[in-house]
Amino acid sequence: MSHTEPLTPDPAPIASPSTVAVLGPGGVGGLLAALLSRAGHRVICIAGDATVRALRHHGIRVSSGHFGDFTAAVEADTALREPADLCLVTVKHTTLDAALDRVPPPLLNDCVVLPLLNGIEHTDILRARYGARRVVPAVIRVESTRTAPGVVVHGSPFVDIDLAGPQGRLGPLATMLTAAGATTRVIPDENAVLWAKLAFLAPFALLTTRYRLPIGNIRSERREELTAMVEETTAVSRACGGPADTAQILARYDAFPPGSKSSMQRDAEAGRPLELDAIGGALLRAAERHGIPIPLTTRLVTELAAE
Repeated sequence: MSHTEPLTPDPAPIASPSTVAVLGPGGVGGLLAALLSRAGHRVICIAGDATVRALRHHGIRVSSGHFGDFTAAVEADTALREPADLCLVTVKHTTLDAALDRVPPPLLNDCVVLPLLNGIEHTDILRARYGARRVVPAVIRVESTRTAPGVVVHGSPFVDIDLAGPQGRLGPLATMLTAAGATTRVIPDENAVLWAKLAFLAPFALLTTRYRLPIGNIRSERREELTAMVEETTAVSRACGGPADTAQILARYDAFPPGSKSSMQRDAEAGRPLELDAIGGALLRAAERHGIPIPLTTRLVTELAAE
């Protein structure tokens, strides 16, 4: 997953306070926008007309057992119209291509582009559009849902972000995000960051969505399938240079509250498009590249695609 673009300069160092653009202020983006605004940064949310109107009139209202209930004022527009220091890309993968039209590349010349999407293939799309040096591969672990435009319910007792790259370059960004409430660490290896998330997410998303059950039922009623699928995803992760600790992933599922649902399952319940290709499809393509059979994953993706 290496990519070099030697003629693209590094973005300017993250300053504090910063101007932060948030493309897609939904469950994840809305929570981060609110936290960064509360921490004193200027936040510009980029979204569709209805969301823009709601954010301009009411701000972002957060309900969180971890952060408390609060409302944060943000700016909002249907497109980015001025330079930013940091651009969070937090749309669903299913809407990524259309959403990027709202953020013109010239306005991000000195900007860090931070994608927090499910999957692994979006980084190359963003690098092609904005320049390899500007895009920081990253993942976020959080349970946060947009219940209405500008209304976010944060359910997990944490917001954890991993950034991939050199500590010297990304340390200030990690400090800024941590100070706002998102515990952020820097890990040198991009594959380790992205595959640690996908190897965990894919079994959770595909199994809960296919069987319409929360994780507690999956781990008790379909334990054999859960274990088999984790073994498949970790085999692919290992081949791609990522982590491959099956027992550790299963232990994380066992620690989840039994009623936990994946974001893909919530999308299915709401009738929204599924990130099936970004999660399951990406896993199948990586397995094919390395000649690794993953029959259970293949079956689940096929069955979900047919629904």
